[in-house]
Amino acid sequence: MSRHPEVKWAQRLDKVFITVQLPDSKDSKVNLEPDGVFTFSGSAGSENHHYELKLELFDKVNVEESKVNIGVRSIFCILEKAEKGWWKKLLRGDGKPPHYVKVDWDKWVDEDEDDGTAGLGDLDLGGMDFSKFGGMGGMGGMGGMGGMGDMDMGDMGDIGDDNDSDESDDDEQEVSKPEKSGESAKPEGEIKGGVGSSEEKKEAAAST
Repeated sequence: MSRHPEVKWAQRLDKVFITVQLPDSKDSKVNLEPDGVFTFSGSAGSENHHYELKLELFDKVNVEESKVNIGVRSIFCILEKAEKGWWKKLLRGDGKPPHYVKVDWDKWVDEDEDDGTAGLGDLDLGGMDFSKFGGMGGMGGMGGMGGMGDMDMGDMGDIGDDNDSDESDDDEQEVSKPEKSGESAKPEGEIKGGVGSSEEKKEAAAST
């Protein structure tokens, strides 16, 4: 089931600022229609929860002049109003705004303080790199990099195994040497016994 990210907004005479609060978002997709329909989708969190958002804005916007920045902690959009004027609220309709839509007091100015000439000069954008709306694909988040501690150092414990195998081979060779000497003595007794028995046969034959 999809979730709704928190949204903050503020405005100027000719612009609307929308910030989608979704840290470490992945596959983020933002779309804006000329009639003022703003949509967002993406995933975030260790379990990759899916987030969706659809806002029907108070009035029409200029898609070609609107910009978006997909950052690490949030998605910041500068929407250009189709006609300059102070919006009474962010969303059209008579109902109350959703609970996840809030005023961005850090960027907010009152109507009587906005003479239409401030532009973006009063905002600290922190060197954001903005992209134009339209033709935007999903921007995947950066995957985590494994630490050096993941290296398997278990092979270091195998050092010296070759020496152990050499020593075992020497032991086997030492054990086998007495066995060979015992085997060489055994045929000698058999040969002597065989000769004695043949001489006795010859003497028995001569006596007959």
